[in-house]
Amino acid sequence: METQGLVSTTDEAQLRWMALGDTTRKPAVILLHGGPGLPDYLGEVAPMIADLAPVYRYDQRGTGRSPWRGPHSLARHVDDLAELLDAWEVSKAVLIGHSYGTDLASRFCLRHPDRIAAMLLMCGPFVGDWRTEYRVERGRRMSAVQQERLRALEELPHRTEDQEVELLTLAWSTDHADPERGSHWAAQGARRRRPVNWSMNGELGREGRADPLDEHLADLRARLPPRAELLGGADDPRPVSALESLALRLALPLTRIEGAGHEPWLERPDVVRTHLRRFVQGAMGV
Repeated sequence: METQGLVSTTDEAQLRWMALGDTTRKPAVILLHGGPGLPDYLGEVAPMIADLAPVYRYDQRGTGRSPWRGPHSLARHVDDLAELLDAWEVSKAVLIGHSYGTDLASRFCLRHPDRIAAMLLMCGPFVGDWRTEYRVERGRRMSAVQQERLRALEELPHRTEDQEVELLTLAWSTDHADPERGSHWAAQGARRRRPVNWSMNGELGREGRADPLDEHLADLRARLPPRAELLGGADDPRPVSALESLALRLALPLTRIEGAGHEPWLERPDVVRTHLRRFVQGAMGV
């Protein structure tokens, strides 16, 4: 049974959260969605492990059902997670981040290592000059017509609802190993994961480039919990070589899921379920 609630932060933002499973059990699992600027989309992942531990999700401020019109910063998003843990009475959590959520989990670990029981970083964080290879691979997976249309949509000063959905569908269609199913999932996500908070995306993106996680990896390695792992789709257009490099720098195991892209639970659900259950069982001492 899923429960929901609303937490008011110290700066008066409101964060909508959802929990699945027995919330009296400790530690809890926290799923951190990506973006930045998207609402939570990990509702298909939570049931994979909710019988092992309570699983919390939330819409980051300014997305979904968490209204916020003020500025965004990485530090404030870290504070949001700390305040949510306090509200949930979770002293130590198992963090599972996806995409941008891995960056958020890592920065939370830098500031609050004592509050993390275990951490799984899925499809990120990508450090170094990964964007160049990503852009090349994304372009290889698109036709010339699709690339031209995507550029035209991105350059529009204002987009209609239909144009926004078309832009997101094109941008996300290359994220999967299977092109045909990938287009379907991209169109589905484009309709569900809206509206995108582009302001939040831009603000956090600029801050991340000005203060890259790359410069904090030595500190992050020193603060990691005893149980920490990386997980990635072997066919993610974002280069798996960047995750391999990160795994070496952090001395973490990396599992590559064959036949899966940036959202591996869609293409290889059984493999992801098995991996997540093993990880959570280990964190819970089962």
